[in-house]
Amino acid sequence: MALPLPPALLASRDLRSAELEPASGEAWLRVYAWMQLARSADNRILDLFRQGLIKGTVTGGQGNEGLIVPLALLADKSVDVISFSHRGFGGHLVWSGHLCGHLNQYFANAGSPTQAREGNIHHGDPAARSLPMISHLGAMLSNVAGATDSQRRLGRPAVGFAFFGDGSSSTGDVHESLNLASLLSLPVLFVIENNQYAYSTPTSEQFTAGTELWRRAAGYGMEGCAVDATDVAACTRACAAALARVRATGRPMLIEAHTLRLRGHAAYDTCDYMQPGQSADFFARDPLPRFRAQLAAAGHGARLDALDAELEAYLEACVTASLAVPRPDPAGLAVGLFAPPAPPLPWRAEPAAPLALNFAQALNAALRKILAERPEAVLLGQDIGAYGGAFKVTDRLLAEFGRPRVFNTPLAESACTGYAIGLALNGHRPIAEFQFADFATEAVTQITQNAATYHFRSGAACPLVLRFPCGTVQLGSFHSQELESLFLSMPGLKGLYPSTPQDAFDALLAAYEDGNPVILFENKALYRCKKQPVVWNPRYREVWQPRQLRQGDYATFVTYGAMVPAATEVCDYLTGEYEHSFDLFDLRCLAPLDLRAIQASLARTGRLVVVHEGRRTHGFGAELVARLTEQHFSSLRAAPLRIGALDLPVPFAPELEDAFRPTPNQLIEQLTAWMG
Repeated sequence: MALPLPPALLASRDLRSAELEPASGEAWLRVYAWMQLARSADNRILDLFRQGLIKGTVTGGQGNEGLIVPLALLADKSVDVISFSHRGFGGHLVWSGHLCGHLNQYFANAGSPTQAREGNIHHGDPAARSLPMISHLGAMLSNVAGATDSQRRLGRPAVGFAFFGDGSSSTGDVHESLNLASLLSLPVLFVIENNQYAYSTPTSEQFTAGTELWRRAAGYGMEGCAVDATDVAACTRACAAALARVRATGRPMLIEAHTLRLRGHAAYDTCDYMQPGQSADFFARDPLPRFRAQLAAAGHGARLDALDAELEAYLEACVTASLAVPRPDPAGLAVGLFAPPAPPLPWRAEPAAPLALNFAQALNAALRKILAERPEAVLLGQDIGAYGGAFKVTDRLLAEFGRPRVFNTPLAESACTGYAIGLALNGHRPIAEFQFADFATEAVTQITQNAATYHFRSGAACPLVLRFPCGTVQLGSFHSQELESLFLSMPGLKGLYPSTPQDAFDALLAAYEDGNPVILFENKALYRCKKQPVVWNPRYREVWQPRQLRQGDYATFVTYGAMVPAATEVCDYLTGEYEHSFDLFDLRCLAPLDLRAIQASLARTGRLVVVHEGRRTHGFGAELVARLTEQHFSSLRAAPLRIGALDLPVPFAPELEDAFRPTPNQLIEQLTAWMG
């Protein structure tokens, strides 16, 4: 079906500073055309919502067009990076795509750019560096920073545009992102859309230091200014000057744009919280009719009338076309969760001769190999530079590869993870180290709601490795968590948990070349294990499947991580003392689970033992037992045995820690009681 042909004035999606004089020139008609289309489409979408033809949450940009449209037109859409907010429908129209495609997103039909998997304004065009927003306001700023840095690293003179409201300016992510962008000297234009309300909360109840939010820029060592988005010509010129400044200096800038609340936060918002007369005042300052009146006074009245009619006809033709698009087909819904498998990277067959390495040294060797052979690789994290990381896994890598590729980050886990996501979306492959896995809870939104969902909701791959030093080594509650059950319960994340130096080396290579966010769980108790031979393994991808360590017929024994050496010791003991042998499996990959070999073993043995270091309640072992016994429950010879740590915060003293987590003696005691 042919798409309706847009009016001629919409053929250009660009605006240059040189076109802004005179004030009544042809370029201003182009600005008006895009503003009018955005306003008409937003209003029509609201009508369709009220008719029940559009579901979900409709958040209009009425009153915001005098900011969004000029900035989108001024941007260099061949290199720049942007992420629009709830009020950015006009920007989406300008940046890329046909109006029908954007309407399809609202109708959630088969033509939706997100395949109807994401709601309304939550779309973008990642291939054109328009990053789709998430509802966790403030979280997108760091993504823009990362993608913009990626563009600059690739030699492209990009500027990033990050939009957020006065309400979300209170979030920690905004502070972290502004600080990070200034620290790394990233050319990002941070734009506060201040319509005086965070949903229904006025600025007077959000801030004690007045509403001049742009003055915060000084605290981050960047320039700042305020613009009046109700004066289209003045706002456009100010934005053009700011953009030129950022592009020339390579430094970030903060703009506070004073906009209007014309239609409430969303379609269901009654605006009854507004002060008497405030709504009327807002409508009196509506930028669109004021701008139209200025253009009409300059002699363009007849053209404006004709253009309005042409835009209205185009909009209705697009609505009719989008309403005719079929509903989405649920078949294959789960296929898009992960980016498709990619061919192995052309690794050099090195180290060719075995090296005697412990677990931490094996990871260091893998990182060195990645940095040496893959120019798109970037390492970041707290204290990973000259210090070499809390556990020396990145030791000497800064000296060898330089600060642009190995660098310390501030204490800002959320923004730094979001920054890494931005790098990953634009062709780089970041490896982010969390000093302790526990600190990843500061970045839960970025990991589980943003990175993990990216491919499903936008089709964009997010190749990102997150290194989690975890497990108990007498460091107490805040440095010892096993968080695999927490994170891997969220769809879209992959997880590897190696137990040997060779597997650690292989797992890092396998995780690095995957097109999805992969968490590499590194048990700290294994870092200084006995040295073992580590060599180039052409079958390194086998780390995605379990490995069988012992063969037996009494029971199927499944474990991973630091419990592998303990389980091996226990199995050998029970075989010698009780003549009960076990099929022992090192799971290695926790997500996505490949349990075929273990299922076959359980079908033969009829007994199941699952051991992990994490807490028992809601622990990962519960999922393993459920999956493994679903098909074999009626043929089991005994109830499954599930062993984990106590349901307590991790205690500090060694005597208490030994009582908290499974030890070989505890395993033997529980297994012998279970064997009866």
